[in-house]
Amino acid sequence: MYEPIRTKSVHSTMADTTSDFPHRTREEELDIQLAGHLAALLAVTDSLRSIEPTEDLDTAAERLAEQVTRLRGGGAPVRAVTSGTRDAATLHERAHALAGRALVVAASRADTAVAILAAERMDAHALSSVG
Repeated sequence: MYEPIRTKSVHSTMADTTSDFPHRTREEELDIQLAGHLAALLAVTDSLRSIEPTEDLDTAAERLAEQVTRLRGGGAPVRAVTSGTRDAATLHERAHALAGRALVVAASRADTAVAILAAERMDAHALSSVG
């Protein structure tokens, strides 16, 4: 015969919405995701700066670091050039893709400053990878 369940379910149900573990809000999840995309873009930007230093890349790196710090609540990003490639075109393509991801998340969370920064970086890396 059927034996009744003797322990409480680990899954929450509609009737019992309380849980013992903390949940992050959608905004917190988007902040974490956006900070990750921007930190990755910063790492690629730093790699590009080591290959072809320009004032534009220096300024972009500073702005990216500021936004990552803001999104992480004051935690500064790690700054290390660890790219396995020395090919500038490949790095520009990677940076373009990362900036695009950051733009999507920034638009989703209505972060105008980051959306503008990501769009500017997309444009800069699109021009650099072509030329």
